Amino acid sequence: MMTHNQEMALEVHNMDFYYNSFRAVKNLNLLFKTQKITAIIGPSGCGKSTVIRCFNRMNDLILGTRLTGEILFHGKNIYDPDMDAVDIRRMIGMVFQKPNPFPKSIYENVVWGARINGLKNNLDELVEQSLKEAALWDEVKDSLHQNALSLSGGQQQRLCIARALAVKPEIILMDEPCSALDPIATLKIEDLMRRLSKQYTIIIVTHNMQQAARASDFTAFFTMDPADRAGMLVEYGETSQIFTNPKDQRTEDYITGRFG
Repeated sequence: MMTHNQEMALEVHNMDFYYNSFRAVKNLNLLFKTQKITAIIGPSGCGKSTVIRCFNRMNDLILGTRLTGEILFHGKNIYDPDMDAVDIRRMIGMVFQKPNPFPKSIYENVVWGARINGLKNNLDELVEQSLKEAALWDEVKDSLHQNALSLSGGQQQRLCIARALAVKPEIILMDEPCSALDPIATLKIEDLMRRLSKQYTIIIVTHNMQQAARASDFTAFFTMDPADRAGMLVEYGETSQIFTNPKDQRTEDYITGRFG
């Protein structure tokens, strides 16, 4: 029986990821600490979004993809044949770049995942709790049966976070969650991430250096290997160290805007 390191929410060992014959990410080894925010940064095309989609098996939905190595969650490889991808996606939730509420009421958006998972009782309580956790309750409590698409972009993104929280995940993946939002809505999402990290592990992909510096505890810098175009991890550490004293010249060049 493999012992599980409780401090780690997710452990990635010797991971390679392929789209057909193209290796998009190579030799990834990375540990994600429980109840911390980790930012993944790097230039376009270096595999950041591909990597986090591996963490809840979203890439399974793309034909011709395969993964070697292992991703351990509670000490078990999420790609083992006996692991259910739907269960994985319930425990490791995802919030996407563009807010994507369903064209239903605010209420129905929040309970959607819970209903799929067979939850029938205390739905009102679940909606209130999830919207409070997502810092949206006070703004929408009197209009729960209004169409979610009538909300502002920032509100829609917080609704998507509430929807992810309603199924009680342990990890929340966020793929550029603020890129479609204005600065005020962006700061609200960052404040929300800080609050949520007291209960959840958060992994965020961001192009925004200031956001990574402000909002995360740890930062992983990826780049593309010019030899084979595969995404690779260059450096990982506490965010303060990565931004003030990077150990690799490529990290420093990216953070200071010399390339990327």
